[in-house]
Amino acid sequence: MSRTIILVGCGNMGFALLQGWLESGILAVEDVHVVEPAEALRTRAANAGVRTYAGAETLPPDLKPHMVLIAVKPQIMADVLPAYRRFAAQSTFVSIAAGIPIALLNSCLGANAAIVRCMPNTPAAIGKGMLVTCGNPHVSAPSAAFITRLLEVSGAVATVDDEALMDAVTAVSGSGPAYVFHFIEALTDAGTAIGLPHDTAALLAMQTVAGAGALAAASAESPTRLREQVTSPNGTTDAALAVLMGDNRLTALVTEAVKAARMRSVELGEAVPQTAELP
Repeated sequence: MSRTIILVGCGNMGFALLQGWLESGILAVEDVHVVEPAEALRTRAANAGVRTYAGAETLPPDLKPHMVLIAVKPQIMADVLPAYRRFAAQSTFVSIAAGIPIALLNSCLGANAAIVRCMPNTPAAIGKGMLVTCGNPHVSAPSAAFITRLLEVSGAVATVDDEALMDAVTAVSGSGPAYVFHFIEALTDAGTAIGLPHDTAALLAMQTVAGAGALAAASAESPTRLREQVTSPNGTTDAALAVLMGDNRLTALVTEAVKAARMRSVELGEAVPQTAELP
């Protein structure tokens, strides 16, 4: 199987994926062709050792990539994608653009194009991401396995069969890091409110969240059991949890937030075909 990759767009997420591939050794520099119109971003990619191009029209005419990964902003997807339609017969396309449905991608590439939609989140930039994929029926099993191996360099990978669930994925893991960052902000503010210097409160909050997350990921125990283990009856943690868990308060608030994010994801997905001019 060819290991040749075209990476379209080398902004923050595209470059993070590129770095992961090269540093892990799963791909060599000669395997990757980067298309990036912005000179500064193109230079950054070139400095990593890969071949770079300002546009699709300058790619080698005999190039036969196994995968074309599209890492451009959702609002320009319909303008960018048709230039890569010539690769649809032999390549699998992977899109990491939020809210862009597979149907729109097929409209640009052809009804028989093999397409995988992927929702990463920002911790993928340090190899700690959550990446969820959903493919159409034209994606072969070997191609799906190859794509999973490439994405695993950036974090954990899960697959959903129903594309409609990608809106829920966006709400939980795509937007989820922002919820955690805000919790760190809130815990920091709470620490300063009871007398801690701001820098100390910020360190305590950030390291506590990072450590608790790492423990939850490494432990065979469920988060529920880990919570119970640190909660002594009538102790300090018990007093705090009585506030957070009373009337199911925190769970209800988080559920409301996630539902709002999911609904917005649905709205954005519905708006794209109405605003994009398809070929």
